[in-house]
Amino acid sequence: MVVSMIQFRIELPPLESIKDKRRIVVSLKEKLANKFHISVAEVDLQDSMRYAHLGAALVSNSRSFGESVMHKALAFVEKNCEGVLQDAEVFSEMY
Repeated sequence: MVVSMIQFRIELPPLESIKDKRRIVVSLKEKLANKFHISVAEVDLQDSMRYAHLGAALVSNSRSFGESVMHKALAFVEKNCEGVLQDAEVFSEMY
């Protein structure tokens, strides 16, 4: 079993409330989950108005498949996110 993961931080546009941030983050999480069939969560910076830190995971039987999906998800975030991708890391662990 291989667990492939990604974590990334997004710098958000100027927002007026935490509710605006939640709208952006929830929308992105739903799009990623639906398009790539991955589990997505906001893993840090929940109270920050300027940044969002998300993580996603996929369980498969192939490291190359899992990492390929994560890289495609990252490309999707770069193209479709309302903010600017600051940094990202893709990795896999075999169990």
